[in-house]
Amino acid sequence: MSIPLKERTEIKDSPPPPPPPPPPEHPQSKMSPLVLKLKSTSPSQFFQPSTLTPITDSPTGPYFLYGTLADPFLLSEILGLANEPEYRLAFVKGYKCKLWGQYPALLEEPESVVEGIVYHVLTKEHGNKLAAYETGNYRAEPCRIVYTDGYEPAQDSGYTFKFVGNVKDLSDGAFDLGVWLKRVGR
Repeated sequence: MSIPLKERTEIKDSPPPPPPPPPPEHPQSKMSPLVLKLKSTSPSQFFQPSTLTPITDSPTGPYFLYGTLADPFLLSEILGLANEPEYRLAFVKGYKCKLWGQYPALLEEPESVVEGIVYHVLTKEHGNKLAAYETGNYRAEPCRIVYTDGYEPAQDSGYTFKFVGNVKDLSDGAFDLGVWLKRVGR
């Protein structure tokens, strides 16, 4: 059976049929399964900090610094210093470090020791700059500093940035400042 010539011409000249209509829109169909799961999870399942840290000016005085802040050049950049900062070698007892990603996180641990440097913060502005660099997962807390450079005073009361984030985010490991500096191209 063949189609007459007239009908073949009409079929050829007619516009193509319209595209099929889009599927009915379902608002949740555009969300990823992960987002849907998070939305259905009870808030009690998420990390709730034990206390909220009030936003206040950071204290001044000796700061025990470990990790990335123990690099004098980075410290100079953060604080906007014209010269390399003066610091002393020291340690704090009663703390240990774990890793928060690639960064060290200071936690309380009796009889453990963490080595670092001490920089004397003279202004609240500098204290606030250090606190901003450390993010909300760290808080400046009082500590007892023991100097290892042989100069006086041999000990001092000061501050250090203690990790106050979710400890479930931490892993075991050691921070190596030299390796970190190479990794970031310094």
